[in-house]
Amino acid sequence: MLLHTHFFQTLRTARRVLGNVMKDSVQLSNKNCMPLRRGKRIVSFQGSAVRFVRTSYRISLPAGNAFGNQEKVSSKILKDKKTVPDSDPPSDRDVDLLYQFFDRSTKLVVLTGAGISTECGIPDYRSPNGAYSSGFRPITHQEFVRSSRTRRRYWARSYAGWRRFHAAEPSAAHFALASLEKAGRIDFMITQNVDRLHHRAGSNPLEIHGTVYSVTCLDCNFSFPRSSFQDQLKALNPKWAEAIESLDNGSPGSEKSFGMKQRPDGDIEIDEKFWEEDYHIPACPKCNGVLKPDVVFFGDNVPKDRADKAMDAAKGCDAFLVLGSSLMTMSAFRLVRAAHEAGAATAIVNLGVTRADDIVPLKINARLGEILPRVLNIGSLSIPALS
Repeated sequence: MLLHTHFFQTLRTARRVLGNVMKDSVQLSNKNCMPLRRGKRIVSFQGSAVRFVRTSYRISLPAGNAFGNQEKVSSKILKDKKTVPDSDPPSDRDVDLLYQFFDRSTKLVVLTGAGISTECGIPDYRSPNGAYSSGFRPITHQEFVRSSRTRRRYWARSYAGWRRFHAAEPSAAHFALASLEKAGRIDFMITQNVDRLHHRAGSNPLEIHGTVYSVTCLDCNFSFPRSSFQDQLKALNPKWAEAIESLDNGSPGSEKSFGMKQRPDGDIEIDEKFWEEDYHIPACPKCNGVLKPDVVFFGDNVPKDRADKAMDAAKGCDAFLVLGSSLMTMSAFRLVRAAHEAGAATAIVNLGVTRADDIVPLKINARLGEILPRVLNIGSLSIPALS
């Protein structure tokens, strides 16, 4: 999303006009926070004090902008798409608790999971409406590497699902996070998602599990854009591609839809008879090796440099926020655990239980597309005092 000039001018004005200091004194309930002083407050995270001047400003965007439109259609999307679990709207108290969490942090790390993309129509695995609920079992790295039949199945299904996956648009939650990032409220963002929706909203997170928008060679590590690979698949399988591209979405399992059912990460379930024979996969253009999407499949490991960068951010932050992740994968759970053990404030916003519920003091059950825009709309954030 392109943030309007008005937005940036508002933030600059807020920082410049520090004379508009609130003279209130509000007792914070968080046990790590010291009492407010007039016009200023001290917020202590594990013994280190950070001084803030509190200024009042409202982050408002002109009517008709993309963010506003996303908020308006959000409720309709949530009602229409079965990918989104049922949930009551967030309470005012939940919104205020999350707002305070943003407000008190100076070096916030945010980790996002599949829950932020379900509101865009991309299914997840573990929610009540997720792929696992229907018995789906995702492909593993070992299966992909050792079986040409498995690779044919994967690429046939992935080609068929790509158009719908690529057509997904960022949600109000994605745009809200991008706005908070631009305002300096988020220091570092990590995502488990491979859909690039954060990028399209204006963020640039560390993609800990990679992205389906790149294809890489298992033999020589050559990498190139997924769009080029899609073109190669189309050229090698013209009849298949024509059938897919002219497909009128029928009922799942019908001949009209090739027996297709949308799955997470751009995958679509297709009956074997439609892909088992006569489907050709391109080889690496550099070494003729095996190509796979540049994602971390189940059973594979996150690349060390990527894992180290995420861990350094988790250990070095003063607050760690999990959004839309059950944290069932160790690559994600270990980050919030490390942040907690290092003394950072921690919180989770997710529908359903998570692996870290026992160690994280603040847990909010809410849809991200409903709660994050409301946090942003409160419009009064603490700005670090100028020295």
